[in-house]
Amino acid sequence: MIRSINPTTGQVDFEIAPHTPAEVEERLQRATEAAAWLRTLTFAERARRMNASADVLAADREEVARMMTTEMGKPITAARAEVDKCVKTMRFYAEGAERFLADAPVDDPAAVGATHAGTRWQPLGVVLAVMPWNYPLWQVIRFAAPALMAGNAGVLKHASNVPRSALYLDTLFERGGFRAGSFGTLLIGSAEVAAVIEDPRIAAITLTGSEPAGRSVASIAAAHVKKSVLELGGSDPFVVLASADIDKAVPTAVLARTLNNGQSCIAGKRFIIHDAVYDEFADKFTRAIAALKIGDPLEESTELGPLSTERGRDELAELVDDAVQKGAQVLTGAERIDRPGWYYPGTVLAGITPEMRLYGEEAFGPVATLYRAADNDDALRIANDTEFGLSSAVWTEDPAEQERFATELQAGAVFVNGMSASYPELPFGGVKHSGFGRELSASGIREFCSLKTVWQR
Repeated sequence: MIRSINPTTGQVDFEIAPHTPAEVEERLQRATEAAAWLRTLTFAERARRMNASADVLAADREEVARMMTTEMGKPITAARAEVDKCVKTMRFYAEGAERFLADAPVDDPAAVGATHAGTRWQPLGVVLAVMPWNYPLWQVIRFAAPALMAGNAGVLKHASNVPRSALYLDTLFERGGFRAGSFGTLLIGSAEVAAVIEDPRIAAITLTGSEPAGRSVASIAAAHVKKSVLELGGSDPFVVLASADIDKAVPTAVLARTLNNGQSCIAGKRFIIHDAVYDEFADKFTRAIAALKIGDPLEESTELGPLSTERGRDELAELVDDAVQKGAQVLTGAERIDRPGWYYPGTVLAGITPEMRLYGEEAFGPVATLYRAADNDDALRIANDTEFGLSSAVWTEDPAEQERFATELQAGAVFVNGMSASYPELPFGGVKHSGFGRELSASGIREFCSLKTVWQR
């Protein structure tokens, strides 16, 4: 059985049997037929259906927000914001897809011996999305909206601990007027994913998840000459230099580390602070983390809810325990909370060394590590000393420092005097072991299209 376990109580709220091989076959065939239909629609026809689907989601806002909160523990305020972001992104692609995928004639067709020549974008077909639990709707919608607007069909293998979210997404686009099969869920386990990737009806794959999962999916896709897009998380640096406005940087740093209960790929995780402002930042940051209200995520005032799974809570605690045993200094937190559910307190550790697992591994929860940088060169060295490279942030009022760090930070994005975030208008993706390919913006919709050259005399 596939189960939804409420992380606030540890109790099973919902369970469902996985799809049988026959049901998987039926859904893949429906997706194939829907893809053939989708590519015949005009952008205006797709946009009408996408906007109608956005209307459905907007109308379901409170119901869906509560579902996500009870399924994976995010505070209800954050769940509502996630729904709103999904609606915005659906409308963004409904309005912009035709512009992003417009035919592009060459300036001088005669130079290539033609009367007309140029390129056009065309859909690939059925795309498999393997998605995580931390943003049960957003991670899916940021793929589904551009994929459908480009004329692709999608099938979703969602994380097994959020089956109610997966089932909601299974019917969302059909409720908005898309043909059945245009986007649907496969209730299968991880062991069944390889066979779906290998199926000739699947044209490409997108995955957001762990590095081992990404390596596995990418290797299978490559063996079958299928495109893949991977977003594999990160250990994002949040750099604060001597000229930074500390009173603005601290509250942003707290939000960057604890948003979504600290379970975000682009959350600030390693806080690298210039020696000149380290003591001030550490004091204010630690006091703010310690003051966060921990409680039932359905309560409006809760700032920190439970982690999504017992295993996730235990793995986070093991990382912290390893660091403490090897000499890390606990500034706040670091002890499990004695209450039902999978809670872990906001935690700040200092004195992290390369021998500690936390130095190189991603902490997926409200655990912040502080690093004292001797100067700007040292800050940049520490920030880039990681296998990951998803996003990053730097705080400085010096234009030269802003330019240097924007150029030299090894990440898919750099936010200057702000918090790493994703926007439908901006490309999203990483470098190094954080994956390859891009989601969102014009770049994201083009990932699952083929670029065709058309030459005419």
